[in-house]
Amino acid sequence: MHYTFTMEKGEFWWGGTSESGCAEPFDNTSEFSEDFRVVSHNQTMPMFLSNHGRCIWSETPFAVEMKSGTFTFEGDEITIETFGKTLRDAYRGAQKKYFPPCGEKLPDVFFSIPQYNTWMQHTYNPTQEKVLQYAKDIIANGFSPGILIIDEGWQKEYGVWTFDELKFSDPKGMVDELHEMGFRVMLWVVPFVRPDGEAFIKKIYDWFNPETYDEMFLRNENGKVAITNWWNGYSAVLDMTKACDRDFMEKQLSHLMQVYHIDGFKFDGGTLQNYTDALAINGPLDRCHTPAERNIAWNEFGARYSFHEYKDTFKGGGKRTIQRLQDRNHSWDENGLNTLIPNAILQGLLGHPFLCPDMIGGGSWIHRDLNRPIDEELFVRMAQCAAFFPMMQFSWAPWEAVCEENVNRIREAHNLHIQYAPKMQQLIETAYETGEPILRSLAYNYPDGGYETVKDQFMLGELF
Repeated sequence: MHYTFTMEKGEFWWGGTSESGCAEPFDNTSEFSEDFRVVSHNQTMPMFLSNHGRCIWSETPFAVEMKSGTFTFEGDEITIETFGKTLRDAYRGAQKKYFPPCGEKLPDVFFSIPQYNTWMQHTYNPTQEKVLQYAKDIIANGFSPGILIIDEGWQKEYGVWTFDELKFSDPKGMVDELHEMGFRVMLWVVPFVRPDGEAFIKKIYDWFNPETYDEMFLRNENGKVAITNWWNGYSAVLDMTKACDRDFMEKQLSHLMQVYHIDGFKFDGGTLQNYTDALAINGPLDRCHTPAERNIAWNEFGARYSFHEYKDTFKGGGKRTIQRLQDRNHSWDENGLNTLIPNAILQGLLGHPFLCPDMIGGGSWIHRDLNRPIDEELFVRMAQCAAFFPMMQFSWAPWEAVCEENVNRIREAHNLHIQYAPKMQQLIETAYETGEPILRSLAYNYPDGGYETVKDQFMLGELF
């Protein structure tokens, strides 16, 4: 079905995906198009909000085109409502009706102490020795132990979530040592299963368990396993709308928690694209669930763990989940530092107040892999910007990346984040209750100030 809505004079709009923060707010001069039925970027909601108190909403994904002050949508039922006269009115009205705050409270350590991630430090090759040395160096250089995420490369293979014994000779001993140092430990996981690996072969040809035989994984209309193309190649995909797939993943993660005392998991992937890209390879998917429903199922699965992280989320507004901005470049103005504030503002307006910017210095590993030079001032400015976000996350070791003078500046940003943690906790508690953004645009708090296009400044709640 097609729907058309016209912008009012002086009206500005925010919504869709947090990845378009730099292009928003939209007005009658903006041109934008995206088909959210087949693609999602970072946090995506089927919603647009205006500074005139209006809200465009759909329960399902839609395609949208914006040109000459007119929205044109294609999708299921799409409505436009007026909840008041301001952007804040539009947000609060939409949230109350469509995505009220829900879920358990999140661990305080996410917000009180900076986090650390092995990705940019070790990329695809973390080892037990490297991880322990990284943790020791964090403390030795005056940084506080917090959550430590062991990113990709720790596992035996995709779908077999056990430690690679060639890289980790005593994983339990490693985790126990990290705990003794004051760290919480999370592991990176994805819903992909290597199609010629142990997990796939055993599950497809599990003659001893006929109840799950030929049921697991994303399937095509002909019942065959769908193979999708993702950033690390081609894989079968867990379909978390199925109990057997959830059980398969849960047993492995529970084993890691019980045997190795892992605290939680970074859930990567599971985007709409991961479910729609299989179409071109194997033919139409089964029609039991849409790609959006499968993405929601993947997100809901991981949110059951107190310690978790997501960055590819459709219709996750109102849920108490840790949400990170997509990987940023080590750049001032090409999907780098320039995107942190605009995208974070939009992330909050899409119902995700518990947000984390990308890894300080940028999380796009290509820059590091190609040995491109580090811009030390950029590194410092990204740390200073992140200091006042609800969360901040390090990966590149500052003591290796920049000179001692700049390490001191970055350490000051780290200390500032900890110093303001009690005030941030007040904002966190308020967000649990109201669901309103923590990091806010000036237009949200001051609707009569003419600040709609200001996107390089922000406020934290109404405190400061």
